[in-house]
Amino acid sequence: MSWALVTGASSGMGLIYARKLAERGYDILAVSNQEEELQKVASNIRSDYNVDAVALCRDLTEDGVAEALAKYCDDRGMDVEVLVSNAGMFFFKELGQEDLGKVKAMMALHMKTPTELCLVFGERMKKRGHGYILNVSSLAAALPTPGITIYSATKAYLKNFGKSISFEMRPYGVGVTTVCPAAIATPLYKLSPKLMKLGVKIGVINTPEWLVKRALKALFKKKPLIKPGFMNYYLPPLIALLPRGIEDKIWKRLK
Repeated sequence: MSWALVTGASSGMGLIYARKLAERGYDILAVSNQEEELQKVASNIRSDYNVDAVALCRDLTEDGVAEALAKYCDDRGMDVEVLVSNAGMFFFKELGQEDLGKVKAMMALHMKTPTELCLVFGERMKKRGHGYILNVSSLAAALPTPGITIYSATKAYLKNFGKSISFEMRPYGVGVTTVCPAAIATPLYKLSPKLMKLGVKIGVINTPEWLVKRALKALFKKKPLIKPGFMNYYLPPLIALLPRGIEDKIWKRLK
């Protein structure tokens, strides 16, 4: 049986990716830094879908984690056919020197580790002549705005990297898809349940299930890039039209 490796699988979109791939018959290697939650996810997947599911607690910001994950799989004969690089973090604030730790962690989680995972597992897929890689970017990739300075920059990198390497991988039978979702109802943004529910109700925020369904459909069709969510099409040009003075006033109120 083929394996699907999902990072950030202990909650949010990662959890849904893991469950939907198990539903398709894949054994699941669930990876995140939340061991207790991860064990529950693996146990539930095994009982709900009659597939194998392994919980692997790892800090995905550490150097060499991609090679370590590949060795773990190689040593156990896990042929990873699907790689979902979903793990992420978020914070909103004006940057200062005191934020260097969080900045370095975000850069590792959104850029370094997904790049290395793509190359390390992509090499194995190329040799087999098939495989699927999904990178999770964001609408923020098109929104270089204050407060999410590092988040938007790292997601822009991931979008460009994923779209470019998809062309390099295509001749080897490997599909690389980058998804740029708009607002999704997950714990990442730390919105109150009331605001989250309102956002979903009026269509400003979509559910993880809605997003994952579209992302996996694109993945297995080997589409290089998808941008699900209406906000992807109206928000970036709308923000680009804002006069600088209005931008300054909005930022002053928000920060």
